[in-house]
Amino acid sequence: MAVQGSWRRAAHGALLLGADGQAGTTIFAEMTALAAQTGAINLGQGYPDYDGPEEVLESARAAISAGLNQYPPGIGMPVLRQAIAEHQKRFYGIEVDADREVLVTAGATEALAATILALVDEGDEVLTFEPFYDAYGAVIELARGVHRTVPLRQPGFRPDLDELRAAVTDKTRLILVNDPHNPTGTTLDLETRTLLVELAHEHDAILVTDEVYEHLVYGDAQHVPLATLPGARERTVTISSGGKTFSTTGWKVGWLSAPADIVRAIVAVKQFLTFVNGAPFQPAIATGLRLPDSFFTALRSEMQAKRDLLASGLGAAGFDVSLPAAGYFVVADAAPFGFADARDFCRRLPELAGVVGVPISAFCHEELAGQYRSLVRFAFCKRLDVLELAAARLAGLQA
Repeated sequence: MAVQGSWRRAAHGALLLGADGQAGTTIFAEMTALAAQTGAINLGQGYPDYDGPEEVLESARAAISAGLNQYPPGIGMPVLRQAIAEHQKRFYGIEVDADREVLVTAGATEALAATILALVDEGDEVLTFEPFYDAYGAVIELARGVHRTVPLRQPGFRPDLDELRAAVTDKTRLILVNDPHNPTGTTLDLETRTLLVELAHEHDAILVTDEVYEHLVYGDAQHVPLATLPGARERTVTISSGGKTFSTTGWKVGWLSAPADIVRAIVAVKQFLTFVNGAPFQPAIATGLRLPDSFFTALRSEMQAKRDLLASGLGAAGFDVSLPAAGYFVVADAAPFGFADARDFCRRLPELAGVVGVPISAFCHEELAGQYRSLVRFAFCKRLDVLELAAARLAGLQA
């Protein structure tokens, strides 16, 4: 019963429990299975249905042919660690020691898990915004930490700064910041970023940033890493990955950068998780990080066009749409269709329109889920023809 209770607390927004109280499947797995059963277009899960840049793919092929198929170094191949350091300097002006301040991980999720398990003791508090990526709650529970949240409120999914101040105390060990944010697509403004750094100093907390959507920022929005703010670098763990930027989510190559003493503490945990991973994919991601500026500019432009296409289709269908500033997802309100609960709507949507989404409440604790109850997340990281068909199907709905 203790294990079941832990998972209810950690991830009950996403986890479904059977009638006997045993752990079942997640809402994401349920929606994916429903898409397969019905032939609906799956806009529920955030992975592309197309390959990344040919230079990156060819680099992986070449690495396999060259025999890079055994264990890489525990902290990651030098070629990738150096490329990560170059990337941080090139895009953000952050100086990173590739040999002491960079760690390659099995995706950003392992970086998050190793960081939380390394730095959180029983009873320590970890603050996140809510809604939150579902792994956060689960790993905080594994570390026996206490998960505190500050809601992102509409319009615009912005935190209330007074609520943020009140939530950070001397019990706060980590402030975990997902910016750009999944699932809402919001980005933080300067006032919020500055306050986060001030609070970390005031309460001696460590900042942990999840920046996997760093290159998928649209319009006038800009990604500004917390580590670039005055006083933040020495207490910030910056996490990202190549999966979203290079459309290689299945490779699971992520990384973190932090002061050397923090990296050493995280390595002590990471070595007993995956140990190492993805040998031939590490030089390939290094190739991606060194692609010219034109690649990153074109990526943003292409993804923004996909965002706008899906958002337009949802709006034409009658949804109230929140246009994201970043990321993979559009959030739409199902309330105009008479559904107060987006879970019910998502289960009906394959039949109603041949499209699958996931409810935003799956990213929330039960106490706050009601504020987001009618909201649905749709992924636009798909081929244009798929998005066009999805938009046409959704247009057949009548609010």
